[in-house]
Amino acid sequence: MIPYADFKKLDLRVGRILDVSVHPRADKLLVLKIDVGAEVKTIVAGINGHYEGEELMDKKVVVITNLEQRELRGIKSEGMILAAVKDDKVILITPDEDIKEGAVVQ
Repeated sequence: MIPYADFKKLDLRVGRILDVSVHPRADKLLVLKIDVGAEVKTIVAGINGHYEGEELMDKKVVVITNLEQRELRGIKSEGMILAAVKDDKVILITPDEDIKEGAVVQ
């Protein structure tokens, strides 16, 4: 259990995927450019094989925007997209209505 105050430290935003490429040094990783409203973030995610680049383009996702940057196989990741797993399939958490990039998720 974590205190609610710790949860409130997370900055969760709606983002729109602008660009997708396979990580040049890791087959399971995708490099995503995501518009989170005030900026575009690079996020490295282990979802290759669960999603193809074309199906991710313009998709709205939920992003943790204030994680410390982490270098994954030479590429800095500036956040994390939220996903769940069902029967070994990664399923991205997405808004069920169209909403503007940068909208705060509460």
